[in-house]
Amino acid sequence: MRKWISFPHREGQGSRQAHADFPAEGIYEREVGRSGFFGPASHLHHRHPPTGWTAWEGPLRPRAFDLNELPKTSTAPWEAPLVLGNAHCRMRIWSCSEPMTALFRNGDGDDLLFVHQGQGEFFCDYGHLSFREGDYILVPRSTMWRIEPAEPVTLLMIEATNGAYQLPDKGLVGPHAIFDEAMLDVPAIDDAFRAQQTETPWQVVIQRRGQLSRVSYPFSPLDAIGWHGNLAVCRINWRDIRPLMSHRYHLPPSAHTTFVADRFVVCTFVPRPIESDPGALKVPFYHNNDDYDEVLFYHAGDFFSRDNIHPGMLTFHPCGFTHGPHPKAFAKAMASPKTFTDEVAVMLDTRDALDAGPLMTQVEWPGYVDSWQAKS
Repeated sequence: MRKWISFPHREGQGSRQAHADFPAEGIYEREVGRSGFFGPASHLHHRHPPTGWTAWEGPLRPRAFDLNELPKTSTAPWEAPLVLGNAHCRMRIWSCSEPMTALFRNGDGDDLLFVHQGQGEFFCDYGHLSFREGDYILVPRSTMWRIEPAEPVTLLMIEATNGAYQLPDKGLVGPHAIFDEAMLDVPAIDDAFRAQQTETPWQVVIQRRGQLSRVSYPFSPLDAIGWHGNLAVCRINWRDIRPLMSHRYHLPPSAHTTFVADRFVVCTFVPRPIESDPGALKVPFYHNNDDYDEVLFYHAGDFFSRDNIHPGMLTFHPCGFTHGPHPKAFAKAMASPKTFTDEVAVMLDTRDALDAGPLMTQVEWPGYVDSWQAKS
């Protein structure tokens, strides 16, 4: 087990409480932390915004992609374009408007499907469930599934490559906080499921080590008449998440963790009250997350810490540099009379460096790195 070298110390002017009661007007706090907000950390107080760069050279830079601009030509989930990936996590975006004509089985890892747009019907080994915009659908490794869209559907697909998803340890707040496990819906062996158990030919496309195999059946393989156990597809909507809150302290992203995989976490930001204490920071704090790459997919609402970002965009902040709110957003949020956030976003923190997919340069906003520059 790793044991961090720890030596709590205080030097010069600083606040006693992180993210609150800064030592003077116009001072900017920067958190330098390890282990994704769980390890040792120090809070530095600066005279200038830590993101106040005037130029940037080299590949380590904040990046933004508009996934709405990707071509919507794929007809199956195994053809969905790669957005970002590493050996333990692959993110893809898939748009579908017609019922799948083959079943999919991912042998490379669990899939977490986030429904960005649309609604429809989901059929799998365990039965049938309906889905809508804002749903997470957790699909265990090697589960057979297909969808029938009722309207065009866009899914953010997050694969835990060679791994599995679990729920986070909720610690002091107890197992029923954020969402009760009873909120997780599972598929049903219902009339809709039984109706698709035909004697017509079907194919199953199996993905393993990135390669595809096709298996043909003279009947529908989704022919279960029942099941029991504690392994199944499950579904939860972001509207069922009750976020942790503090009116006096801006909670770190880790407080919003929804699912945990072997080398990354998935967090969900949902509408919540804004901190009301006069001394509390009201926006995400400037920070160095020096062990994790950070990815944010913007689903809906007004993204109060960012300018020129709209639903369907994705930002990517590799570890190793300071990032935080845009200058305009920072000033606006601190002075705003708003009492509630209005944003929904999915965040990934990955322990291993991510690489962008081959199509991403076509939909990148090249000016994103300059968007922290103060406008005169």
